[in-house]
Amino acid sequence: MSSDNPQIIKLIADSLQLSEKQIRNAIRLLDEGATIPFISRYRKEMTDGMDEVQLADTREQYDKLCELLKRRETVLKTIEEQDKLTDELRKRIENCWNATELEDIYLPFKPKRRTRAEIAREKGLEPLAKMIMKQNSGDVGRMAQQFTGENVETVADALAGARDIIAEWVNESENARNAVRRNFAYDAVISSKIIKGKEEEAQKYRDYFEMSEKLSRCSSHRLLAMRRGEAEGFLRVSINPDDDRCMERLERIFVRADNEAADQVAEAVKDAYKRLLKPAVENEFAAESKAKADTEAIRVFAENLRQLLLAPPLGQKRTLGVDPGYRTGCKIVCLDAQGNLLHNETIYPHAPQNEYAQAMRKIQKMVEAYDIQAIAIGNGTASRETEHFIQNIRYDREVKVFVVSENGASVYSASKTAREEFPDYDVTVRGAVSIGRRLMDPLAELVKIDPKSIGVGQYQHDVDQAQLKKALDQTVENAVNRVGVNLNTASKHLLTYISGLGPQLAQNIVTYRAENGAFRSRRDLLKVPKMGAKTFEQCAGFLRIPDAENPLDNSAVHPESYPIVEKMSKDLGVAVKELVRNKTLIQSIEKQKYVSDKVGIPTLTDILEELEKPGRDPREGVKVFEFDPNVKTIADLHSGMELPGIVTNITNFGAFVDVGIKENGLIHISNMADKFISNPAEVVALHQHVHVQVLEVDAVRKRVQLKLIKK
Repeated sequence: MSSDNPQIIKLIADSLQLSEKQIRNAIRLLDEGATIPFISRYRKEMTDGMDEVQLADTREQYDKLCELLKRRETVLKTIEEQDKLTDELRKRIENCWNATELEDIYLPFKPKRRTRAEIAREKGLEPLAKMIMKQNSGDVGRMAQQFTGENVETVADALAGARDIIAEWVNESENARNAVRRNFAYDAVISSKIIKGKEEEAQKYRDYFEMSEKLSRCSSHRLLAMRRGEAEGFLRVSINPDDDRCMERLERIFVRADNEAADQVAEAVKDAYKRLLKPAVENEFAAESKAKADTEAIRVFAENLRQLLLAPPLGQKRTLGVDPGYRTGCKIVCLDAQGNLLHNETIYPHAPQNEYAQAMRKIQKMVEAYDIQAIAIGNGTASRETEHFIQNIRYDREVKVFVVSENGASVYSASKTAREEFPDYDVTVRGAVSIGRRLMDPLAELVKIDPKSIGVGQYQHDVDQAQLKKALDQTVENAVNRVGVNLNTASKHLLTYISGLGPQLAQNIVTYRAENGAFRSRRDLLKVPKMGAKTFEQCAGFLRIPDAENPLDNSAVHPESYPIVEKMSKDLGVAVKELVRNKTLIQSIEKQKYVSDKVGIPTLTDILEELEKPGRDPREGVKVFEFDPNVKTIADLHSGMELPGIVTNITNFGAFVDVGIKENGLIHISNMADKFISNPAEVVALHQHVHVQVLEVDAVRKRVQLKLIKK
């Protein structure tokens, strides 16, 4: 990256409604290798408090503009090699900052395959095309006669070739393309139709068998559904404007007389529109609408993932993890407070074995033997029955029971990561461990799984995969750094997402820890192989050492700010240890006294907040949830019922809610509030405990319609 192009800085600043100084400094920091979490947390003075979203948008727009600069160079070089680059054309290209406009300028000079127009030129018909295009003469037959001969047998052939050349000129005209684009933007309709003979196979696309709506109003999830149906060979999707209106506009541009020549031009314009212009612009709008739908779907997925990663942790409690099942039994694991596997076995409380009493005694013994404080049950097959069984057991202590989402647990259990962690155990044991650990710390466990496998998005396999990966990786990085990690217990996978680290340094930290014991201070990180000063600067503030000699090592105060805290302590006549958590002393500090050319009020405010509650976890505490005991299958539901539920997924059109049966119910966006809302995330959050009313039950299609009710 580079922050020295004033035009780029201005374009981004105007687009994001930020100051040029903010954009310039943000790009400079990114160019120097600073990460988004680091900049948003520790460089607030330089960016005037830009957050992660603004920084990510800045980086994205900057990358696109840099790509445009490269494309401009290619265009200039290609035209120059043709000896067609005039000073005026060069100036126009160098001042062009719109990718579509640049391609329009380039189109007449773009190397072409052998088109109909090119064949006509080879036959010497371009002068005839120019004569007709002037529309001065009515006798086109006499004009065309001059161009007949060995290569062109008849007047009709000559006129057809001339029209092919004119059609290409029309297609390459910026005015023509923009006129058609305006029509597409104003009234284009997207339509989908079932391909004959595919009706039975395509039942899940039944809503799209015969559908049309204005493209500008088509929601992202409907567009992606149509495109998926098209990709699977079930639907035929097209985008069409008002053809008559498009033709009228084009004729106004090109047809300037009322004679035979003008008739030839009109015919060429019609051909250009149907054969060249319309398909090209339809492709543009198909790509553009798909890109917008992708961006929206990725935004929804990233927000859901963020909420999932920041879900409340139970914390370091001795936990019993249960992966429920019927015939194959329930896989049980006992974990210590750090999530280490102590014991595992399988019980069979359900049909066909029905070893209820034996299974109950085993659970009681494990709870007692391993001093279990909480039980985590996966929410998959047999979850409700297993929860009922577990809750009916009498224990010798208070044991809280939680139902945990197991989305992606099977992916983790079969992964290389799981095999490395548990080489001597099969996938069923690994899955149960993942369920137990998710209760203790969702973030630490979920970073081991490909975000796409967690199941909280919409159409994640249909969107641009590179864009999706970039957005999800950034979401994980932001979440991990927002929470911070324990340097002495964090896994390699968790450390990988810490600002500035990556897989290799994360592995080096784990290896160093194994060989040298626990880190005693953040400064010890500099002893880790390949840990330079710049990387230390990026990562140190997000790594915590709970029992460090310096209490600041267990806080979000960055080591570069330790001298500021030491000066504050000295001015108050106390040691740093005495200042930490001492609200009275902290509130007596005058921030203005410590402002310098590098450190301002925003950083000082963060430091004082951190001194008051060092290492504070921004996540809320976990809450116990219970489903309605009378609801276990879709047959138990009827209209009007009011039930407790958990939000499992949020999309643009509503939220899916688990009410204790296999099928998740849908609260459509129109049933979320008494007023209009445009985004379900305004009303609900992932894993939120909600109360719903059953509106409709379709047992055949296994669909449940719900309404959100306030409690």
